[in-house]
Amino acid sequence: MDTSETRRYSVDEVDLLLANARLRDELEPYRDESIENDSVSRMPLQIENEYLESMLAWERAPALPISNWFSPSLQLPSPDSLSDGQISALLTDTISQLHSQNVVLRYTDHLSDRDLYKVIYRDILPCCEKKVEIAGKNLEWRCIEDNDTWLRYYASAVDRRRFQEEHAIDLPPAETPKYPRELPG
Repeated sequence: MDTSETRRYSVDEVDLLLANARLRDELEPYRDESIENDSVSRMPLQIENEYLESMLAWERAPALPISNWFSPSLQLPSPDSLSDGQISALLTDTISQLHSQNVVLRYTDHLSDRDLYKVIYRDILPCCEKKVEIAGKNLEWRCIEDNDTWLRYYASAVDRRRFQEEHAIDLPPAETPKYPRELPG
């Protein structure tokens, strides 16, 4: 390694150390065991700084209803006031808008368009969540409410077997979901 590479490496490392100290200072008011975790001190400095940056972003992020993540606020008409055709058209647009704010829907294929619209209208949009903008990070919303639905439609054979062994219960029959969708994300 020549001297310019050695010098560059040293400057980069100094920058990383300075950034680390700044991040730790900024996190001081939020200090808890997650910052003192042994695994953090074993991380390479660049990875540790990324972790500390994500923690700081989380701590500073406002908790808002997901509908308020949009400008203007995302307001949907009541599902009771819409025909099935209107719901299907609105659902496609709404899912796209949610994805634009890094809200990713999972496990939706057992729900009709109307039922999924109701989940978005009733559960997702009014839910207060921290709006954290970190590249590559999504808020994943799993559209299932119970283990039975997961076991019936989404669990692999291995998952079903493990669940049965752990809980010693009879499982619902495995089925193919009725409403397959191609969702973004």
